[in-house]
Amino acid sequence: MSRAIDIEHRDHAVILRFIRPEIRNPLSVVVVEELQGILESVPVDCERLIFTGTGNVFASGADLREIAAIGPDEVKSFAERGQRLMNTIAALPCKTIAAINGFCFGGALDLAVSCDIRIAQPQAEFSHPGTGLGIITGWSGTQRLPRLIGQGRALEMFMTASRFDAATALRWGLVDVIADDAVTAALEINSPLPAFPR
Repeated sequence: MSRAIDIEHRDHAVILRFIRPEIRNPLSVVVVEELQGILESVPVDCERLIFTGTGNVFASGADLREIAAIGPDEVKSFAERGQRLMNTIAALPCKTIAAINGFCFGGALDLAVSCDIRIAQPQAEFSHPGTGLGIITGWSGTQRLPRLIGQGRALEMFMTASRFDAATALRWGLVDVIADDAVTAALEINSPLPAFPR
């Protein structure tokens, strides 16, 4: 088992759980590459792939220590690694679901919007905090987020780096439903999606 990702199989579902909440489940280079390998070997009978976190953290995006250490010649490859992961998630034939149990920031939000469905627990919080750090996501969030919630709201997220709650995310269309137990809801969700209230 990975030190950062727990893999659970339930019937025709695979649950990928980030298990380093003490450091806010960063999507470090090692974690991103491990996720890429996991996704490239998803069982053919998998009907739904669920991403979730532990404690009060879904995930917190790229590891800021790694970003600080990136040299000019490494920027492109760093961005492309994350883009490749998000594109792989978006292209999977099974239903992909982000079961957002808590903080969902930066690259983790890019991961969530790459999924087909997003389910948030009431305590979930969302942010793209990059501008407060002098950076902006390079993992395709600048493309996918405006398509999902509109350009104006996406720009507000990117430019203000503000946090907002699950109720706001539902109202904006960032998440599809709020559930007390996001993983249980993800396991029970059926098509078509409009069975859930928006």
